[in-house]
Amino acid sequence: MPAEYPEPANVVSVTEDGTRAADRFVYLRSAGVGALLDLRGSLLPAIVHWGADLGDFTAGDAVALAVGDTRAWANNTADEPIRLAVLPESHTGWTGRPGLSGSRDGRAWAPRFRTTELWLHADSGTVTDTSGEPDARLSTIDGGGRIRVTAFDPEAELAVTIHLELSPAGVLRISVELQNRGDTYRLDDLAPAFPVPARGREILDFAGRWGKERTPQRRELGVGIHLREGRRGRTGPDAATLLSVGEPGFGFAGGEVWGVHVGFSGNHRHYAERLSSGEQVIGGGELLLPGEIVLARGERYRSPWVYGVYGDGLDDQARRLHRHLRARPQHPRTPRPVTLNVWEAIYFDHSLDRLLALADRAAEVGVERFVLDDGWFRHRRNDRAGLGDWYVDEEVWPGGLTPLIERVRGLGMQFGLWFEPEMVNLDSDLARAHPEWVMQTGGRIPVPSRHQQVLNLGIPEAYEYVRDRMCNILSTNDIAYIKWDHNRDLVDAGTAPRGEPGVHAQTLATYRLMAELKTRFPGLEIESCSSGGARVDLGVIEHTDRVWVSDNIDPLDRQQMNRWTHQLLPPELLGSHIASARSHSTRRVHDLGFRAATAVFGHLGIEWNLTEASPADLEQLTAWIALYRERRDLLHTGDIVRMDEVDPTFWVNGVVAQDRSSALFSLTFLGRSDAAPLGRFTLRGLDPDRRYRVRPLPIGDPSHGYHVPPWFGLAGAESARASNGVTPLSRAIPKGTVPAGTVLSGRALATAGLQTPMSYPEQAWLIELTAV
Repeated sequence: MPAEYPEPANVVSVTEDGTRAADRFVYLRSAGVGALLDLRGSLLPAIVHWGADLGDFTAGDAVALAVGDTRAWANNTADEPIRLAVLPESHTGWTGRPGLSGSRDGRAWAPRFRTTELWLHADSGTVTDTSGEPDARLSTIDGGGRIRVTAFDPEAELAVTIHLELSPAGVLRISVELQNRGDTYRLDDLAPAFPVPARGREILDFAGRWGKERTPQRRELGVGIHLREGRRGRTGPDAATLLSVGEPGFGFAGGEVWGVHVGFSGNHRHYAERLSSGEQVIGGGELLLPGEIVLARGERYRSPWVYGVYGDGLDDQARRLHRHLRARPQHPRTPRPVTLNVWEAIYFDHSLDRLLALADRAAEVGVERFVLDDGWFRHRRNDRAGLGDWYVDEEVWPGGLTPLIERVRGLGMQFGLWFEPEMVNLDSDLARAHPEWVMQTGGRIPVPSRHQQVLNLGIPEAYEYVRDRMCNILSTNDIAYIKWDHNRDLVDAGTAPRGEPGVHAQTLATYRLMAELKTRFPGLEIESCSSGGARVDLGVIEHTDRVWVSDNIDPLDRQQMNRWTHQLLPPELLGSHIASARSHSTRRVHDLGFRAATAVFGHLGIEWNLTEASPADLEQLTAWIALYRERRDLLHTGDIVRMDEVDPTFWVNGVVAQDRSSALFSLTFLGRSDAAPLGRFTLRGLDPDRRYRVRPLPIGDPSHGYHVPPWFGLAGAESARASNGVTPLSRAIPKGTVPAGTVLSGRALATAGLQTPMSYPEQAWLIELTAV
């Protein structure tokens, strides 16, 4: 759950003690986003406006906006207008999903909260107060800030504390803490909500499955509720991820969108709702299993952060999230090392000689981190046994991991190791010694998945065992990185012997274990892997340094998965690997150029037995790694740009430096178009008044296509003239040729564009832009 903030110096606290000191508006603004909150009448905060920054305005303007947001009376409705708070309350006449659901044996199920304290903090600058008529007060927090509202219902004997903040990047997020001040209270749901204006009528969220995560889906927002529930005990490959509602037809370049994301890795829900009276909201929170949160007198529950992300287009929305994440103190600052993971190279065949040869070859091509995957611990010759026995297998590794680690470190690479701390095989010493540590309910063992069960980290002794075994491995070996896997859903996830539901406790214990390991081992990095991309969320990313997008490394599928995972996370947090020519997941075969051009727009790695690669492949791979290492500062600090499709077989994606001095784009040919050639493509996000040299970057043997257009600037093409005075089309680029490219303004590139090269399907051109 979110941690409490320390009390900083520039805070304004106003306590409601028989006065109306907390009656005011609060306006948070930052990075082109504004959120106006109405706290008048000692009521819970209501969002009057959330979207584009309204600029400077007065307390009187705030009153006028609130009046302007008040709906006219209609037949057969409440005589008072509905007031929609960030925690929607049914006593106001709101007939949609309530923000708080629970009861005390059938009582206290419809609380009526009144504000008792307001706390304001400006992240930079100060809180500015202005007064106006009639009886209005406005506090403005510019550049990002936070508020905390405490409210109480003496009849229900419940108190809530609402934590709301707008980050300097313009990301709005809410977390709610509930305290029980009476007899035992059973909490069913706590889900804050954000209002969406009536012009937002189209939903975009994500679905998917193993090996095909984050598949976009769109539909109209009609009357009723669009509810996405995740009951897997982890985020899930089919998670909504970021549920957005926007103007019909919104795309990457434009169209207002309002999105919501629940930053939690356990059970969760996202929803969009439209009432017949016209109100619209998006919201979400943790999905609690029956009886999972029961509060005794004085006990509290804190919801996960629920993120609201506004943007003018999907790229603007994604850019706010990326800048928000990059501003965190724990965000990776060192260059993201080229990583080789050995899984698809050797699977469970752990031969020291093979691994040493693979390490030698990896170092030769420029790899910087070498990761030993599943199979290094006792009894682990396949996936049916050994999980939980976190001891180095003495039979396979008679000298321990030391010989391999010493070779890897001697070659100048970091060493990483695979763990699956939350899981156990029944065929393991651990499960035989402690069968009660297996998550279960109803006196039965849950249905197996991948031959494994879930180890209940909510049991203190089980947590301590796993922590101590991991600490032993990490303290006796030079390990810089953990690939943290999680290969099954949580089914019948109860705590023996009574079987009380345990997903909530398991999720928090996982976060706690990650945090404890990072405290004990400063500099340790962790990757969130969960059957590939089934744990990708802003809860786990608070404790990890990258995510594994998918177990499927087929570049054709990865084009889609990387493109849409970027809606939540920036490229440096996306594990993106170059696999062998034939994909192990789909059996498709792709050229190295397509595999590498796809993987380079992330945290680059390799999943390929390089000892079997040809000299030509190794030469080309070395060039791709060098390209990534030269440009990763751009790739991992710039802004994502995704051009809206004009042809479903052709995508243009790229990264533009924040100072607009350079960019790297990919022209990706996913299939065969009905049109040949495709015509012009355009590039967005550049400085319209600067001129850029646009140059293709052919690497290796450029077999990308049949012909390239003259703007590539091949030697001799510009001076050659046909009899009619027109520059002839150039043929495919000869090996070793460096195209000169052309020079155009950012405005011309965004408006007029350049002719698309001809290409075979499932190929990609990289295009480099440099301001001149």
